[in-house]
Amino acid sequence: MSHRIVSGVGLCGDAISAGTLLLLACSAGARTGNEPAQVPTVSADAATTAKAIELLNSGTEFIDQTSFRADVDIASQVTTLSHTDNVNKRADATVSAFGRVTEIRMIDNEVYMKTGLDLQGVGHEWMNLDPARVPSEFALSFAPGKNDPGGSARLINAIATARADGSQITGTIDLTRVGTGSGINFRPGPSGFPDGAGSNAFRATLDADGRLVSFLIPAANGMPNASLRYSDFGADVDVMRPQGAVAAPEALYPQLGLSG
Repeated sequence: MSHRIVSGVGLCGDAISAGTLLLLACSAGARTGNEPAQVPTVSADAATTAKAIELLNSGTEFIDQTSFRADVDIASQVTTLSHTDNVNKRADATVSAFGRVTEIRMIDNEVYMKTGLDLQGVGHEWMNLDPARVPSEFALSFAPGKNDPGGSARLINAIATARADGSQITGTIDLTRVGTGSGINFRPGPSGFPDGAGSNAFRATLDADGRLVSFLIPAANGMPNASLRYSDFGADVDVMRPQGAVAAPEALYPQLGLSG
């Protein structure tokens, strides 16, 4: 994708693309200038790491079982707030970045979007999208395991070492392996990922029922801080169809997704 929304921003990579915002992702890339000191990392053997990862995977089973709220924050500059009920096929999301807001609503197989971004050939009214034309890594679907706006599975899969201590799980995550999709994305800067990005610290918390409620990645190794939080389990998710929505123009779809 060639269209760029914000260029030359060190916070979220070399740019924030349309799809990064429209599909609940922030591309966080290498920064330059004054950096905080590297956060101490946690070492753990393979068995200890596997046990901690198992707890985290179990802690995200709620995604297909009950409704929930997800909050994603990148250095307090890019935030997303979403409410999801995969069982009853309802979801909404608001993405805020540098004064621009994008809203998404999902009802059964219908996907609606309204964006404050100035996209070429795209207006600012509510649009009805064709889910089949959305890039697969950002699939807008209520299929089991497909609709987690927090992108927790990608974070968990990128863990290098981990140790559980009660409800707290700490360790290191390989940011180069997080990949792309809804939620937090880490992309290299012009010179690639900075040294240490492969062993960045993280801290996760489980609630009394074993559900994942936070996944925090502190600023270190030239990367900004990022956080994912889950809450409001079981709350009603009421989503209204927007009045007067128009069919999404052809110009929209090539601008979705993450560019290289």
